[in-house]
Amino acid sequence: MATIGASELLINPDGSIYHLRLKPGELAQDIIIVGDPGRVAAVSAKFDRIELTRQNREILTHTGTIGNKRISVLSTGMGTDNIDIVINEMDALFNIDFELREPKLKHTALNIIRLGTSGALQADIPVETAIASTHGIGLDGMLYYYRDSHLAIDKELTEEFIRQTDWDSTLPTPYVAAASESLLNTVGRRFGKGMTATAPGFYGPQGRELRLKTTHPDLNGALARFSYGGHRIANFEMETSALYGLGNLLEHNTLTVCAIIANRPARTASKDYHPVIEKLINDILEELLLLS
Repeated sequence: MATIGASELLINPDGSIYHLRLKPGELAQDIIIVGDPGRVAAVSAKFDRIELTRQNREILTHTGTIGNKRISVLSTGMGTDNIDIVINEMDALFNIDFELREPKLKHTALNIIRLGTSGALQADIPVETAIASTHGIGLDGMLYYYRDSHLAIDKELTEEFIRQTDWDSTLPTPYVAAASESLLNTVGRRFGKGMTATAPGFYGPQGRELRLKTTHPDLNGALARFSYGGHRIANFEMETSALYGLGNLLEHNTLTVCAIIANRPARTASKDYHPVIEKLINDILEELLLLS
């Protein structure tokens, strides 16, 4: 088995992995990820005990316990590029031997639940509710940088999405990746369901126009009209496609649950979404504690 070079797996002098600044054993197998570092403490405030606090750049990690359940909560910052860093390094902490620089023979699967915020693309989805993402539709192209990306992509849904939206060939080729059924049917069971579009930005890539005009003026309308096999696109955010795609390739269980803080077609927004986030944290933790 070929060793992984020092330039590929970057390990700090203290034995921690480069970006997360965590050592093997410091991250739990049940992980909640959030975009905002300020939201980490809102989750870990529910812990009975916090055993570790570590921060590097926008990545803040708290690991602790609720009863006998060990949980980590970690901030990723925004975007699929950050998800690429975080998921690969979380996987490495469990599935690569740092001394030998080789993948371990026994694979450890993680439960990774993203708790986020998003905007609804359907007029009938009220603000201050929550959506569990059945699929992530990647408008970012990130997953195609991995040779085996086809193993994580739903080819039929991807082709139908491209056809129905008349996707502009000058934009990155979309891909559709699914949530883990095990988490969707447990942690996700309390919430509404829908596909989630993942954009590589907040303004133009999500159809917003300030001083710059967009390439696809009807982008949001095209997404909202998509319908296939009982699926429709419920919301827009910036991380889920990479989480699902990489989770599938690395054989981890992944799920996104997002609070709806704005409704794009209705042009409405929550006046205070913090109570929704608080309830979402409680609901997710309650379900996570039931997982074996």
